[in-house]
Amino acid sequence: MVVKTSPRRHPSRHFIPAFILFYSFSGLVLIGGLLLFLPFSSIDEGFTPLVLAYFTATSAVTVTGLTVVDTATYWTDFGKAVIFALMLIGGLGFTSLATFFLIVLGQRITLPERMLMRDTMGIDRLGGIVPLLRNIILIVTLVYVIGAALIWWRLHGEFSTGESIWQSAFLSVSAFNNAGFSILPDSMSLSLFFGDVPLLAVLAGLIVLGGIGWTVLVDVFRQHRFSRFALDTKMVIVTSMFLWALGAVVLFIAEFDNEHTLGASSLGMKTAQSIFHSISGRTAGLTTIDVSQTTQLHDLFYPLLMFIGGAAGSVAGGIKVATLAVIIAAVVSSVRGRLQAEAFGREIPHFQVHRALTVAALGMVIVFAICLGLTLTERSSNIPFLDLFFDTVSAFGTTGLSTGVPPELSVAGKVLFIITMLVGRLGPLTLALALTPRQESTVYRFVQERVKIG
Repeated sequence: MVVKTSPRRHPSRHFIPAFILFYSFSGLVLIGGLLLFLPFSSIDEGFTPLVLAYFTATSAVTVTGLTVVDTATYWTDFGKAVIFALMLIGGLGFTSLATFFLIVLGQRITLPERMLMRDTMGIDRLGGIVPLLRNIILIVTLVYVIGAALIWWRLHGEFSTGESIWQSAFLSVSAFNNAGFSILPDSMSLSLFFGDVPLLAVLAGLIVLGGIGWTVLVDVFRQHRFSRFALDTKMVIVTSMFLWALGAVVLFIAEFDNEHTLGASSLGMKTAQSIFHSISGRTAGLTTIDVSQTTQLHDLFYPLLMFIGGAAGSVAGGIKVATLAVIIAAVVSSVRGRLQAEAFGREIPHFQVHRALTVAALGMVIVFAICLGLTLTERSSNIPFLDLFFDTVSAFGTTGLSTGVPPELSVAGKVLFIITMLVGRLGPLTLALALTPRQESTVYRFVQERVKIG
């Protein structure tokens, strides 16, 4: 007789952290949407249209950057301040900031709060979370200030003193948080500064720092040498560099003779723009070119980069760089006849390979389902499907690159985009954990049986 235990639910260990993450972001969107809904948030007479307010709030909280209206001209100073605050809180994470303030006030951080912080920051241990969080907040604040100062150095001649300081602070937070919002006047994102390579270099640096992940930054600062880095750090750095190089090469080829984007630029400027667009286009969405005028090669390839997104524990969305790296390592190991996934002289646990495949599969299913829904809600519009697909992946990857689709969407289409941005920011696996009660493993395992593959 086989004796087994019944599965038992353990919400306190598995359900609550993901559940709180889901509701903290949703609550922040609710508050932000209500603030943007108020009459003095926009230039409209009366209240802001509700869907517009919540679309913008969601885009800011999830640090996506997709917009229905021009941020610089439609929103009042109060509305812009709300967007700025939502970007700031959404990028660092509401739970991270709340926990930091508890630390400042001398409050003890409980075990459930530490577990929540572990999930928020994308790390795999409970020890050292409080000092790590303290260091992260201090480093991020320093980066914001330095970034704003460097941006101000390039902008102070274009605006008044007060306006240049505000623009610099807004752009610094937007770039580091990979948010993609810009309040520069009479501008399509950064097109006014198309030829300002020093400014683009500063913004690219902020985007890289924000999208590389907290634990990677800490590991690099502590160890200094690549050989001493953790496996996760090595995989993130190598994969990110490969994706940046690949994205730059593809953009250079795709837009080389496109007169609407890079065609009229010098060879050096084309190279600089390709590098910046590759760095920003995967996670941030700040751009100097009109994406609605790019070639089909660009519009087919860049959704792949946006779907991948940035590193785990960073401000970026997507399935994450390490997820791709683990899948590639598993494929390479399988082709070489190895039973275990290996990388940099280390073996990757089976459960992490399964988790990487789960995240990628869920991401593809979500994007496919949203695209399917949009073909129904937007069937009366003239939006090309490739543009619809591009912006959907941009919303899922919380990137913000856009071919101009959001203003053309129906109310139902905008709601689908709101859902997509939230799912992309939380991550498909986190959302699944939040909505599905977990069960303890049983004490037995089934008999193995092979199936035909390939």
